[in-house]
Amino acid sequence: MFNNQLITVILEPSLYTVKAVLILDNDGERLYAKYYDGTYPSVKEQKAFEKNIFSKTHRTDSEIALLEGLTVVYKSNIDLFFYVIGSSHENELMLMAVLNCLFDSLSQMLRKNVERRALLENMEGLFLAVDEIAGFLLHKQVCLHVYLCWYDLFYKASFHPQVLQSAKEQIKWSLLR
Repeated sequence: MFNNQLITVILEPSLYTVKAVLILDNDGERLYAKYYDGTYPSVKEQKAFEKNIFSKTHRTDSEIALLEGLTVVYKSNIDLFFYVIGSSHENELMLMAVLNCLFDSLSQMLRKNVERRALLENMEGLFLAVDEIAGFLLHKQVCLHVYLCWYDLFYKASFHPQVLQSAKEQIKWSLLR
C-alpha cells in the first residue's frame, strides 16, 4: 500500500504543472510569454531560453523535446510556434492537452485564421484563453488535493464521531482557503 500523505504533499495545488506558455513568430521573436514560476526570473534569461527553444525546435517535425531539464511540447502553424513547458517529470500527454486546448481555442476565436497578424489583433482573447486554461488546471489540482485529504481522513481512520467531526472541519477549511 502507498503513503497518501506523500502523494498529498506532491500534489499540492499549484499553477506550476505548466511552467510556461510561449508563442513565438517564425523568426523566434516573442509574441506572448507567460512564466508561472521563478525558473527564469529575468526577461534576459527568458529571452535566452526562448531563443534556445526556437533554435532547437523550429526545423523539426516532432512535438516533444527535453531541453534544459524541462519538457517542451510544441506545435507550429503558418508563422507561429506554440510552446507549453513543464518540468522534466511532467506528463507529456497532459502538457499536449494544454497545448491543443490553447491552439483549438485560438483557432475558434480567430475563425481558423491562426497566424501572426490575426493573433496580434486579438491579444485580449489570447490573454483570456491562457488565464482560463491555467485556472482550470489549478481548479482540478485543488479538487484532487481535497479528495486525497478526504481519503486520508476517512479511510485511514476509524469512524469515531470525533474523527468525523474533525474531518468535516478540515474539509470546510480546505474549501474556504
